[in-house]
Amino acid sequence: MKKPVVLVLATRNKGKTEEIRALLKGHPVELKNLDDFGPIPEVIEDGDTFDDNAYKKASFTARVLGFPAIADDSGLTVEALDGRPGVYSARFAGEDADDAANNAKLLKELEGKGNRKAAFECVISIAVPTGPALTYEGRCEGVIAEVPSGDGGFGYDPLFYVPEKGKTFAELTMEEKGEISHRGKALQEVAAEMDKILTWLEIHTPVQERFECKGGCS
Repeated sequence: MKKPVVLVLATRNKGKTEEIRALLKGHPVELKNLDDFGPIPEVIEDGDTFDDNAYKKASFTARVLGFPAIADDSGLTVEALDGRPGVYSARFAGEDADDAANNAKLLKELEGKGNRKAAFECVISIAVPTGPALTYEGRCEGVIAEVPSGDGGFGYDPLFYVPEKGKTFAELTMEEKGEISHRGKALQEVAAEMDKILTWLEIHTPVQERFECKGGCS
């Protein structure tokens, strides 16, 4: 029986790690995240698109650690704000902003606006140390609630209301959220193609050679 493939999730976000771990449960993959390794340089997410940032994180992590890596870049696009916060979702209220500050800024910018349509978008990149990568995408549409509601999830989840469920993301169970979320949809594509992905990883991941030490080795 083959050992599970080590796949490094290029994040230290515990909520995201739990979510992805649950969605990939049952597949022969050992999912680790950056907390399972020593300190590595931080990737600067300066891409213009979610695709740019996802690939940059996955590729950098794979090259530094020597294992295949999976990264997602996702964020909130709000129609009345011309697609903002977009790739700046995590730092909408500033570089060191927390979720509460980002949510407060979003509500402030939407004051007096009737159009509260929004979408969560996600791009997942699976990269190998030599550079090539696979890409998967997902999208979930909803509206921005007037006030936060729910204790689950993270980020903008307490404000992202899904009419078909009658709840915000923060009020959904992890299973419910996984069925309809942007990340859930992208990961469903990953899960559906996992056999092909594992074959692709086997072909493209360099095999570490073993050398016999002869004389002069300590």
